[in-house]
Amino acid sequence: MRAILRERNFPVDEIRFFGSARSAGTFLDWQGQSVEVEDAATADFRGIDIALASSGATSSRTLSPRLAAAGAIVIDNSSAWRMDPDVPLVVAEVNPHALRSIPKGIVANPNCTTMAAMPVLMPLHAAAGLRTMVVATYQAVSGAGREGVDELATQLEASLEFNVRVLTFDGAAIAMAEGAKFPATIAHNVIPMAGSIVPDGSLETGEEQKLRDESRKILEIGGLLVDATCVRVPVFTGHSLAITAGFERPISPDEAKAILAAAPGVVLHDMPTPRLVAGQDPTYVGRIRHAQTVPNGLSLFLSSDNLRKGAALNAVQIAEEILKLR
Repeated sequence: MRAILRERNFPVDEIRFFGSARSAGTFLDWQGQSVEVEDAATADFRGIDIALASSGATSSRTLSPRLAAAGAIVIDNSSAWRMDPDVPLVVAEVNPHALRSIPKGIVANPNCTTMAAMPVLMPLHAAAGLRTMVVATYQAVSGAGREGVDELATQLEASLEFNVRVLTFDGAAIAMAEGAKFPATIAHNVIPMAGSIVPDGSLETGEEQKLRDESRKILEIGGLLVDATCVRVPVFTGHSLAITAGFERPISPDEAKAILAAAPGVVLHDMPTPRLVAGQDPTYVGRIRHAQTVPNGLSLFLSSDNLRKGAALNAVQIAEEILKLR
């Protein structure tokens, strides 16, 4: 977030940093100055205009209302507020109009997987009326936090010691490298369960429910039908989605390409990949073709940097949109 604020020359008169009691008293750089980190639990939040919050859902339920009560507009990266009907859920290129009403003083940042798809789906919906989505996601380990990144790195390092057996597909070769973050070894593997199973009997994961529920809210399609399978893959950065979408009206691949070529936050590419999008702002989309299994269907593939656009960039873009409304 600090890097993107600098890159985009966000108009900051004063900046303050907050963290847990463990981080309080340390210093972070801002434009060549050292700024002391304050303890969020005891800090006085008065005088803050915009707060960029990324503290996790549990602490966010306490901290974000405190910040809002002190007069700040809070842009919250956690999952705590996304489905609150009084909290706008915003992708800057897609639904900035939702920022006209912020009843609780809190704006929610979507899940990074949902975020990747919205700049692509909104203009197609506007043209042809989106009705259904069947989605398979390919989610990087960084979506599971630092522990996910460390687990893949550790397992890859361990597997090098057994490279001959890995090449002969001996499953025992990396059995010793199993970790605690994911339900199976992630190195040289894919895991068809990103996130945890929700306790409602549906056998869906939280990631799959977020993709459906958040898409409905952002696109303002309450009855959107979504079937999603969220998969964790051994990639450090970059979420990808294979989407088969059904529309109310026919839309050809050529028409879709023309629409997306003019869409903000979208780049057309023959072969989007996580490596291609690392460090990039837009969602890259390609493989656009007719789908035969749904009425008026299109299939496409997209990739987006889940750390950059999926979290920090969108939060700063929302702050920019809020400034435009003042």
